[in-house]
Amino acid sequence: MAMGAEAGGGGARRRGCACAKADFFPEESFSSWAAYGRALRSTGPRLADRLTSRSLEATELHEVRARSGADMKRDLTWWDLAWFGVGAVIGAGIFVLTGQEAKEVAGPAVVVSYVVSGVSAMLSVFCYTEFAVEIPVAGGSFAYLRVELGDFMAFVAAGNILLEYCIGGAAVARAWTSYFATLLNHQPGDFRIHAPALSPHYSELDPIAVVVITLICALAVLSTKGSSRFNYLLSILHLAVIAFIIVAGLTKADTSNMRDFTPFGTRGIFAASAVLFFAYIGFDAVSTMAEETRNPARDIPIGLVGSMAVTTALYCVLAVTLCLMQPYGAIDKDAPFSVAFADRGMDWAKYVVAFGALKGMTTVLLVSAVGQARYLTHIARTHMMPPWLAQVHPRTGTPVNATVVMLLATAVIAFFTDLGILANLLSISTLFIFMLVAVALLVRRYYVTGETTAADRNKLVACIAAILATSVATATCWGLNVDGWVPYAVTVPAWLASTVCLWALVPQARTPKLWGAPLVPWLPSASIAINIFLLGSIDAKSFERFGIWSAALLVYYLFVGLHASYDEAKAIAAEARAGKVEDGDSGQMAPPTNGK
Repeated sequence: MAMGAEAGGGGARRRGCACAKADFFPEESFSSWAAYGRALRSTGPRLADRLTSRSLEATELHEVRARSGADMKRDLTWWDLAWFGVGAVIGAGIFVLTGQEAKEVAGPAVVVSYVVSGVSAMLSVFCYTEFAVEIPVAGGSFAYLRVELGDFMAFVAAGNILLEYCIGGAAVARAWTSYFATLLNHQPGDFRIHAPALSPHYSELDPIAVVVITLICALAVLSTKGSSRFNYLLSILHLAVIAFIIVAGLTKADTSNMRDFTPFGTRGIFAASAVLFFAYIGFDAVSTMAEETRNPARDIPIGLVGSMAVTTALYCVLAVTLCLMQPYGAIDKDAPFSVAFADRGMDWAKYVVAFGALKGMTTVLLVSAVGQARYLTHIARTHMMPPWLAQVHPRTGTPVNATVVMLLATAVIAFFTDLGILANLLSISTLFIFMLVAVALLVRRYYVTGETTAADRNKLVACIAAILATSVATATCWGLNVDGWVPYAVTVPAWLASTVCLWALVPQARTPKLWGAPLVPWLPSASIAINIFLLGSIDAKSFERFGIWSAALLVYYLFVGLHASYDEAKAIAAEARAGKVEDGDSGQMAPPTNGK
């Protein structure tokens, strides 16, 4: 199944099973133990180089993409992307987390939580869309950050992107098991195996989740277009079930259930918003399909923005329907809609709901599988991960190796880990990445190497730093339960003043060629602020797990990723200078370490 890798970033590919050392570590730094020792002794200078290096758009679009050997097939339209967007987002979030957050965190005000999360997600959608149109490659936010914020920040985001997809897929797969049990007239946890010897949060083993992930993997490696057709057929069925839930559920509505609208207060609304952001995750997977889109400038904005608008509206209506059907304290955490219909005398309807939920979660898993493999493929093209993972199968036009490896990791997590742990940790990684993409959009619009003056560059840095600092201050006050309105009367106007200064004092250095996010700098600045604010609503233990993961990423980068990507960047620069890369503009290109 696996295809051979290109040694040293170039050369002939070997067909068949490719498991030699050169397929994983072809770089000069890993050619021998002596070479590796020399590389480690050069860690300081190399790290300084990678901290300041920014990739070129042309490098991402041509040289880096060429590292996959075969090209991905460009056969997706806005229709495919829109259905991928709907299929990617509407799944475990609405069918599982709605019940959990309404019952324990927000009460009926969970609908407001969905609005807050939806606004944050839509701001991020606009940021992603501009990048996906301008830099249509499979790397998504990893590629965007490499171009605007440099190699190191891109790697930090890459590690969290991979974590996001593994955890997101695992959470959905475990939710799939719960609704499958309901469909067969069992309790949501009946099909899991209890292992008392393990920690409580890791003791409910889920073999069905592993089987589902394996089947999704098989479909994802066969064809992207085939996956798209399967996705929108299932999504149409899924939307029909959602329409049934809304109409049938509202016939059983009891407005008295909404009287105690905010039982947990404003803090509960925002705490739920941070977790429910998980329900909107998936649209970034659509941006990774830009490389396979026929007309990115037209198809991506329609597909991304349109699907997110539909999704947000459906989420809010579904949340209202659930809270009208049952008092928030009676809502079931694992299968809220199915149990709500059963309690309201429509026991038969729970099977329709469970069927629809399974359809929705299946499409989420499918789009996640497609998206995460493309992220890993582009990351491996830069050699931050082994280049064996970058190979695209010449017959199917899909990244087989990356798909299998990512879904194997997802299956292991899904087998052991509780949904609550997964949702909180996932939200941290995602909010962090979306914040970085918003920062990158500001850099893209206001800074171009060789054109932006030093004075304007310094003002840009100061304004972005102020936006980040004031956003962190607001989130910190919220997270520490600071009483009174005085701190917010300082931090919020300070954020506003920082954005005004950027708008008034720093001229934009770049105009989007094809499609641009509106209201810059206001939109990305608001995205930064709300993403950081939602981070301040997440529990401390989730940040501890996030810190452990970040430390592990740093260790890997310093001992492996830094040296592999450094060698590969130099190889690409050398090829460009020598005119060996087949690109019409290669003779004019500067090495990646020189910025744009």
